[in-house]
Amino acid sequence: MIKVENLRKEFKKTIKEPGLKGSFKSLFRPKSEKVVAVNDISFDVPKGEILGFIGPNGAGKSTVIKMLTGILTPTSGRCTINGKNPTVNRKSYVKEIGVVFGQRTQLWWDLPLRETYGVLKEIYEVPEDSFKKRMAFLNEVLELDSFITSPVRTLSLGQRMRADIAASMLHSPKVLFLDEPTIGLDVVVKDNIRSAIEQINRQEQTTVILTTHDLADIELLSDRIVMIDKGSKVFDGSVSSLKDKYGQIREMKFETDSKNASERLGYAEKFGFGEDDLSVEQEGALVTVRFNSSVAPISDVLGYTLQRVNVSDINVKDADIEEIIRRLYKQGVEE
Repeated sequence: MIKVENLRKEFKKTIKEPGLKGSFKSLFRPKSEKVVAVNDISFDVPKGEILGFIGPNGAGKSTVIKMLTGILTPTSGRCTINGKNPTVNRKSYVKEIGVVFGQRTQLWWDLPLRETYGVLKEIYEVPEDSFKKRMAFLNEVLELDSFITSPVRTLSLGQRMRADIAASMLHSPKVLFLDEPTIGLDVVVKDNIRSAIEQINRQEQTTVILTTHDLADIELLSDRIVMIDKGSKVFDGSVSSLKDKYGQIREMKFETDSKNASERLGYAEKFGFGEDDLSVEQEGALVTVRFNSSVAPISDVLGYTLQRVNVSDINVKDADIEEIIRRLYKQGVEE
């Protein structure tokens, strides 16, 4: 469905020297340097997959998405979606994609939501019978009925996000680009949005590219992750393979009456943990220990802890994906 081959995007950045003199020089004899925002990125996305596309701020995620949606033209390389080039076949291409950009709505602010969908129906040239069936499906999945007659400006953030997803799906796109679809939403609304995305993907085999900083979205929705940093791809694989490769960090939380548990326990000296292998935090009675279980097994750390301090409650779990990604970036892994 989506094929990205050696995608590269360069920008020219004007360099201005300080002061008034520098302003005049940059006006009449501007100096510039080349900035590589995206560097030789390649990946494929088969039909019906939900791909988590992640990276830190400034990594180049948005630039890649803008090239995939046809907003930007690549400096070199190519991308095709359903056999079409986003910049060359732009008019026909946009009818096959849906886009939701976080806080940027595509809805008309003062129109009732129902009328907004009527306008989009005409823009996308959706036949009347198809439009009615489509709205029935979107009402069922996204629960729009309770606010579909309300002006967009009166909707809550969660309602507007559901309305935006419906607007992006109105013309039955083959590919859906979601940029931060759960940003700023409370836990219940996030769960509803995730369920809707999952249902749309499952029932219609819609290919989804999801960019987000909410790593729970990635864990719950994505089949696969492509991670980029400084314009280059650093990981491409399943969530489980990421955890298998970098997920040796375990988190242990326990309650104790000891006020200086971290000093008394001395995990680093006992097990030989390096700086990146261990962190110990204590807030009141609660102690949180994150450690590399490839250096010391869970059973040894747990047994040692119970011998050294009084513990009233204890819990051990795998590291979440955020910790794994933080570890991957810190190691500077490139694949």
